[in-house]
Amino acid sequence: MEGRRATIRLDKWLWYARFFKTRTLSGKVVTAGHVRINRIKVSRAASPVGVGDTLTFAQGRNIRVVRIVALGTRRGPASEAQALYEDLSPPAAATPPAPRYDGGGRPGKKDRRDMARNRPRAGTHGMDGTER
Repeated sequence: MEGRRATIRLDKWLWYARFFKTRTLSGKVVTAGHVRINRIKVSRAASPVGVGDTLTFAQGRNIRVVRIVALGTRRGPASEAQALYEDLSPPAAATPPAPRYDGGGRPGKKDRRDMARNRPRAGTHGMDGTER
């Protein structure tokens, strides 16, 4: 006789794995239809998931793809939560750093001070534009 595959509720596992701050929030994301289990869109928070399943969902502005490695028994520390899954998400594109002020972009504090130092002071010119 074959044993049944161990499973856990989807919303509970997402909460255990610390993808969402509260179980209610993870349940709302699932019921809104924003989670896929093995490429199949689900909308029930109580959908069973087990070891080997692949989940695809949005988290912030990123799309996460994870494979379940363990089910977990509690919402533990981050190190314990990271042991529950294997991250298959493509690496996020590196965002370029903010541009330095070189005539384009917004000047920083040091750049503003340098510009102020080079600017003529008020009251150093007469009414006719000549220096005093």
